[in-house]
Amino acid sequence: MDSRIEVLETKSVYQERLIQELNEVIIRQQNQIDFIEKTLSQMRNDVQGQTHGSEQEVPPPHY
Repeated sequence: MDSRIEVLETKSVYQERLIQELNEVIIRQQNQIDFIEKTLSQMRNDVQGQTHGSEQEVPPPHY
């Protein structure tokens, strides 16, 4: 009976450690997703700014 309890306790400790490690991975991935979304938003704004800027440019006089 004691050995069965030890086995269960060992499994429980292992599972708790694994859950903590997986939680850390999820946190790291969410941070990466947040960074990528912020970068993408900045890039969209840059592209939109370039697009709107080119519409306002006057062609050179030789055209």
